[in-house]
Amino acid sequence: MSAKQPISPFTPAAAFLSRYLIVAVVAMVAVTARGDAETYARVVQSTAWIVTSDADNETATGTGVLVDAEKRIVLTNAHVVGDSRTVVVFFADINDGIPNVKRKHYLDNVLKLAQPGKVVAVDRRLDLALIQLPKLPGDVKAIELAEKSIKPGSTIELVGNPGNSDVMWVSTSGSVRAVYDKKFKSNHGEHNFRAVETQSPIQPGDSGGPIVDGEGKLVALAQSFSPDNPLISFCVDITEIRSLLSSSWKQAPIASKKLLEDADIEHTVSSAGHYQVDHKLANETTQAVFVAKDTEYFERADVRKIWSLVQVSKEEPTAELMNRLLRQSSATKIGAWAIEKNNAGEHLVIYVAKLDATAPDEAVKGTIEYVARIAAAMAKELKPKADEKSAAETLASWLAQ
Repeated sequence: MSAKQPISPFTPAAAFLSRYLIVAVVAMVAVTARGDAETYARVVQSTAWIVTSDADNETATGTGVLVDAEKRIVLTNAHVVGDSRTVVVFFADINDGIPNVKRKHYLDNVLKLAQPGKVVAVDRRLDLALIQLPKLPGDVKAIELAEKSIKPGSTIELVGNPGNSDVMWVSTSGSVRAVYDKKFKSNHGEHNFRAVETQSPIQPGDSGGPIVDGEGKLVALAQSFSPDNPLISFCVDITEIRSLLSSSWKQAPIASKKLLEDADIEHTVSSAGHYQVDHKLANETTQAVFVAKDTEYFERADVRKIWSLVQVSKEEPTAELMNRLLRQSSATKIGAWAIEKNNAGEHLVIYVAKLDATAPDEAVKGTIEYVARIAAAMAKELKPKADEKSAAETLASWLAQ
């Protein structure tokens, strides 16, 4: 058999082949475009706009997605809800299959289109949160969850609500670069989750938006973008989402300011932003106790720090003092003594208690009182004693004048 001869670009066969390829490419583009449009139409029915307000009445917005219609559960990022226990949720107002994307339309129709949601679970390590709604609009649908992680090279689509735009339910396409376990720090804390790294931009306000595959199934949740390259984004993988949904839900921590206000505890704000409570003791003196503005967390444990400063000294603590603090730490019911060093090189003696950040205001009130009493007692012990003169010494000093 003879070798095949190359086709000249000027032959009828070449012309036919060129026309065939052009038609095929156009057909493929048309099918892809139609598929993307159909995927968007399905996903937008599940996507929500979330508005939050923190304890200082600062408003923030983000995106979420309905993942359970029966339980009326919307999934979003933990950093979207922040320390809020309630949020406002909007779904797209869709007419003839087309959503109204004007932000002003929703702000002008809050009573008609918005509803309050309760934050029922938070996992800050995964940066995920669950919001439960009292009811669902009739035209919204829960998104279908993918069974397993998406593969690198796959095409994905994000539907989000970028805060720097007047329009919402914006579609952004991209591709998956890698899927891997990622541990990192962000402005919102420390995170550790299976991440889907994508070649697609995520804007502020897109956080919590659904990342879907070509079938419109949820494969990840938009979380953040790379500080080195805004076109590279990090998303929480579907395996982490499924794990949260199937686990026992952990209640969101209560904001310290709201907790103090609910307990009618008078407080001021320190220069560091923490809340200072001047607790009155039985002898009518007061002991300053501080409640941390932000909660700390490890894995799924959220804790609130409450402390009181007892002594500031340029001298290093003596062995006698260290032993005394150690003995008392082992005997106290909650909390322990700590020695810290400030930027001025001074040594601070502090009594610190940490309690569950979801504990009610009564527990916080009791902890403040306990910390104040322990700290005040130690402050009295550490206070330098005034020199006591004997009667003879006193008489001699008087006669010498």
